[in-house]
Amino acid sequence: GQGPEHSSARLERFLQLCAEDNMQVFNVTTPAQYYHMLRKHCLQEHKKPGILMSPKSLLRHPRAVSNVDELANGYFHPILEDKLIQEPSSIERVVICSGKVYYDLLQKAEELALDKVALVRVEQLYPFPDHDIQEYLKSLKAAKDIVWCQEEPKNMGAWNTVRNYIDRTLEIVNFGDKSVKYVGRKASSSTATGNLNKHLAQQKEILEKILKD
Repeated sequence: GQGPEHSSARLERFLQLCAEDNMQVFNVTTPAQYYHMLRKHCLQEHKKPGILMSPKSLLRHPRAVSNVDELANGYFHPILEDKLIQEPSSIERVVICSGKVYYDLLQKAEELALDKVALVRVEQLYPFPDHDIQEYLKSLKAAKDIVWCQEEPKNMGAWNTVRNYIDRTLEIVNFGDKSVKYVGRKASSSTATGNLNKHLAQQKEILEKILKD
């Protein structure tokens, strides 16, 4: 939040270049996902550019960890489902996000002791994992709200790309007249506030709006 000149990798610009299966864009959140993403990318038959958007802060995040079994016997997941859900039919809101904002959402959800919110991580932004999200949302059809959360301002980040994919998915899964809602920073000419305190205040407001409203 302190350095507008270097606080964004311009995810939205890479996603604007994506078409006809020409590249792959990732935003992984665990060591196992990073490892299996590299394996998958190297071993795939058709070689193409791979763009990784994960920030270096996740290298030292205490919750961004994987066990040995996940590394040795796992595989790459285009989305990571909410493994903390006990009863899918009780979920009232599904929050779809990508990247490190997930850990902020998780911490806030735990502080508020929420059990009716599902946090879904999109680890591969292009090609968008339509089928994976479709299959997962089938178990969460009791949800009243589907929300996209991101750290970037509304005119940046993945929002303008993923909204159409998610809405199409909701239509296929037959979620009634629901459409995905955006919750995050308003549109801005700058990638960041340039002030840490203001950045943190905005982040707190976003988290509370998503999880408490």
